[in-house]
Amino acid sequence: MNDQTTIGPDGQPRCRWCSATPEYVAYHDEEWGFPVADDRRLFEKLSLEGFQSGLSWRTILAKRDNFRSAFRDFEIGAVARFDERDVQRLLGDAGIVRHRGKIEAVINNAGRALELIEREGSLSAFFWRFEPAAAGRAPPQTVSTSPESVALSRALKKMGWRFVGPTTVYAFMQAMGLVNDHVEGCMIRGPVEAARSNFQRPAFE
Repeated sequence: MNDQTTIGPDGQPRCRWCSATPEYVAYHDEEWGFPVADDRRLFEKLSLEGFQSGLSWRTILAKRDNFRSAFRDFEIGAVARFDERDVQRLLGDAGIVRHRGKIEAVINNAGRALELIEREGSLSAFFWRFEPAAAGRAPPQTVSTSPESVALSRALKKMGWRFVGPTTVYAFMQAMGLVNDHVEGCMIRGPVEAARSNFQRPAFE
């Protein structure tokens, strides 16, 4: 073990952040950093990262099932059709984060996502363009933004997306496998790297 890892309940070393709460262990082991190409999952994660702004991931993870129920499982077309009645419904839902700006941002972003899918073929094809090269990357978990997250944030904002700042976007990239930010010595770093090596990246021009 090094100062960036912690020993989990099974005696194996993991990224230190997952020791903050027992709920983090499964998320760390099974989701965080494994590459994702599914548009619904990508939209969900970027939406939840927006809700996390100013809060902890622990808060959002504990409410994730409630968010999925409230936002129709983050089916993009369904969310894009939400109206003011849905906003009021969501503002009254104690199971989620009741922040009007963030709720309206998700609905707005669903509309922008549909436009992006029509233009690019998929969200995946667009997002994976911003995968950084391995060479020259900062060591795992030493930065909260990157040139690529800044560029993706800028591109999304130009298209009208909201709550997609560079830090939010970098957290999204970490979680969805565009980077492997598991620290050296973490038992999951190798499996994530293998998954990334075998991952079929979406075609884009």
